[in-house]
Amino acid sequence: MKNSRRQFMILSAAGACTLALNGKVQAQAMVAETDPQAAALGYKADASKVDKAKYPKYAAGQKCDSCALYQGKPGSAAGGCSLFGAKQVAGAGWCSAYAKKA
Repeated sequence: MKNSRRQFMILSAAGACTLALNGKVQAQAMVAETDPQAAALGYKADASKVDKAKYPKYAAGQKCDSCALYQGKPGSAAGGCSLFGAKQVAGAGWCSAYAKKA
């Protein structure tokens, strides 16, 4: 079976689109509280559910969207975090690595 240049171009374009869409979907994945790194940092998607006895550093009002490590826009529902790579964290979340934005 011979492949023509047209078939090659069509398959190449389809493959490139698939890779681009796959990367976008993965970039939007949310980190789970059960993820090993998230669990080690005490990450909670809802900061009001943080165990204050276990994490005495936590203070009311601390949320991911006001953290220096948060890469989303302030007030957004979710955004990237430099600690979790391509996964997103909840803007209303919290972890023990919280550092107030300057």
